[in-house]
Amino acid sequence: MDKERLQDELRIFRDRNFLRQKLRSSLTVYVLLALSYLLILILFAVSLSRVSVLSSQLTKMHNELKRNHSSNDFKLFPCGPEAREWEYFSGKCYYFSLRETSWQRAKVLCEEVHSRLAIINSHAQQNFIMYRTRNQRFWIGLSDENSEGEWKWIDGSDSTTGFTYWKEGEPNNSGQNEDCAHVWTYGEWNDVRCTYECYYICEKPAPPL
Repeated sequence: MDKERLQDELRIFRDRNFLRQKLRSSLTVYVLLALSYLLILILFAVSLSRVSVLSSQLTKMHNELKRNHSSNDFKLFPCGPEAREWEYFSGKCYYFSLRETSWQRAKVLCEEVHSRLAIINSHAQQNFIMYRTRNQRFWIGLSDENSEGEWKWIDGSDSTTGFTYWKEGEPNNSGQNEDCAHVWTYGEWNDVRCTYECYYICEKPAPPL
């Protein structure tokens, strides 16, 4: 009996040791798993942070390239890359037509491209237009159609109170029907009948950078 009891106690002891070892082993596995998950979360957080920083840097680079590209485009085509036939001068864009037409038709054609017949109000602008027109006849936005002798610009402003560049002896209303103005020899202004056909100058503000 004593021998059997001893064997039973030894068996129980061995079973208890086995359970302890198994529990100890399982606990180690759980601890390792927990550490692994924690490490994964830390790596994910670090990666997410780096991706965010990289995305911010890429966005900044893209915006910088876009600004540089826009600036270069403005330097090459200050009136816009889609309006290369327009010429830039002092904040405005000018179109010098390649065909001749009447003053009224020229006015309409300028309006169709969101501009107006040119208004000249300074020596600098006059010199630019004089150089560009090279003694050819070009309509400008000046007429006295509404009231004879009252020459007004196309925006309604009175030409007599500002800059003028009439040819000597002009305007003379020759034939009693010269109501529209164009630039001619040396860029000087001359009145002529509005149905006369010559080239024309459109102007509009330059697009913002």
